[in-house]
Amino acid sequence: MEPAEVEFLAEKELVTIVPNFSLDRIHLIGGDLGPFNPGLPVEVPVWLAINLKQRQKCRLIPPEWMDVGKLEEIRDQERKEDTFTPMPSPYYMELTKLLLNYASDNIPRADEIRTLVKDTWDTRMAKLRLSADSFVRQQEAHAKHPACPQQALPSSPSFQPFQALAQLLQQFCTDTNAHHNPGQGENRSKNPESSLVRRENQHRSCYKARLHPSQAPQHGEG
Repeated sequence: MEPAEVEFLAEKELVTIVPNFSLDRIHLIGGDLGPFNPGLPVEVPVWLAINLKQRQKCRLIPPEWMDVGKLEEIRDQERKEDTFTPMPSPYYMELTKLLLNYASDNIPRADEIRTLVKDTWDTRMAKLRLSADSFVRQQEAHAKHPACPQQALPSSPSFQPFQALAQLLQQFCTDTNAHHNPGQGENRSKNPESSLVRRENQHRSCYKARLHPSQAPQHGEG
């Protein structure tokens, strides 16, 4: 999975915000959102939370797991175990980057959280590299690591050194599968923009249309 695709999926995760405007429930293809009332928490997708935060229309409440104490426990557990430990979110890395980039003022001890998530990620990548080395040495046709989700692969642009390894593994698996199953995958689309991307674009278009200038929420309204 490409970095842009993983980040796109992360943007669909729900987070809690506290709006400072009033707006009736809005109806999007992906579901209804709102209503929005000043001071009352409401769940919205990450992409919408970022949009509102950039326009100073809300305060973001960080996810429960985005806490120094809890992340320290996760990091320590990851270092102790030989296998991957369960993460609080399959998109924990992307969510950390997005929320800290756009709403760090709403997240206590943001720098420490960034460091802890980076430490955990580095530990997981070291495990993945060891597994990959063993996989290549043994010349296996299939590889599966316990509790390793697809997002654990080194897809983040922040970790370029691991991308070549991921591409090598993907190419090896593709070649092996083609050898054993000739003819499969020939019609697979090479266009990374999926129907999900188009659907989300429709979500955002609907949202912008709903917030027509005559109906746009005013700062402090209500």
